[in-house]
Amino acid sequence: MTLRARISRAVGRFGRDEDGATLVEFAIVLSLFLLIFFGLIDFGRMAFHYVVAERGMYVAARVAAVRPPACPGVPESNQRGPTPNNETPPRFGTSCNAGATVCTNPGTISCDGTAGNSTADEVWTIVQGTLPNDATIANLRFSYTYDGNLGFLGGPYVPVVTVELQNLNFQFVSPLAALVGLAGGAASPGLGDDIAFPSMSVSLPAEDLAMGTNG
Repeated sequence: MTLRARISRAVGRFGRDEDGATLVEFAIVLSLFLLIFFGLIDFGRMAFHYVVAERGMYVAARVAAVRPPACPGVPESNQRGPTPNNETPPRFGTSCNAGATVCTNPGTISCDGTAGNSTADEVWTIVQGTLPNDATIANLRFSYTYDGNLGFLGGPYVPVVTVELQNLNFQFVSPLAALVGLAGGAASPGLGDDIAFPSMSVSLPAEDLAMGTNG
């Protein structure tokens, strides 16, 4: 048998040889199975945190609505607005919605949560256990928005209080976060990547920010 014939036969035998093919197929299937399995675990973890955080935010907003402001600069009472010339200033006790200038509109006062503020600390204690482990009190944002339909001139300032969860990431164990990032055009390296945790907020009218501590 010539050398050329031997080489041709060896090549043909190698092409028909299927030894190890099952192992390769098993490795591919196992990789896909583990990706899906750990992906389900990751999304289940994120869904759990989202649901319990949402419930916790309602309680947090309720607490913030009856506690002293978490932000500096929030007035304690409704001040008289600018009175047009030749008009009698409104009397104290006049409802703020009786006119656009009856009460001063301080706008919206917002701040991030800071440790050491009694209201922020109390709210953080409520929601901390519902959030991913890398969350901090700074992921909370408080806003106090003037509403002319609430309160009266000279009475307690009654804004709409909003507690917001913001700028929080969720860490995946599987590479799915990397795949999501690639799908969005942002390259991500492999395991342990972060994906943005959904923001959420709850708003309630304050109950005159009565400086309570146990209500």
